[in-house]
Amino acid sequence: MPSVSFAQLPDDARVWVFAADRAITGSSAERLLGVVDKFLGGWAAHGAPLTCARDWRDDQFLAIGVDQRTEGASGCSIDGLFRTLQGLEREIGSSMVGGGRVHFRDSSGSVRTVARGDVPLSGPHALTPRTPVFDTTISTAGDWRSRFETVAEESWVGELLRN
Repeated sequence: MPSVSFAQLPDDARVWVFAADRAITGSSAERLLGVVDKFLGGWAAHGAPLTCARDWRDDQFLAIGVDQRTEGASGCSIDGLFRTLQGLEREIGSSMVGGGRVHFRDSSGSVRTVARGDVPLSGPHALTPRTPVFDTTISTAGDWRSRFETVAEESWVGELLRN
């Protein structure tokens, strides 16, 4: 039972979050999700199919989850996922793999992405402790559902505001 609906994953399912450096829409989003769905349909660890799913939010955030109660992802299988996404980056015109970015909602509700060192601390799009941010460090399906979008002071981003 490889690929399932993300809603079917238990709260303790392992999740990897990939955050694009810009919105991915139209044919680029279709290409990305099509390749991811195909990959997940055959994803296996040491020959055993993984019960897995993906979720896509705000044209920018991809969560890949694995129900580890049936079979856990191995290092090689995880590497395959990362290679698949890296292989798509040039084609979709966006970086999906890698960190160093902060994702937040600006005052208009739009998702903005900045380098960690470029977090706006003043001006019209300044981050405050109550600014909605996206916590890409979460690691379970339950956290993806309940606290992926949170406020800065309740995530690692809060540390940037205190320095």
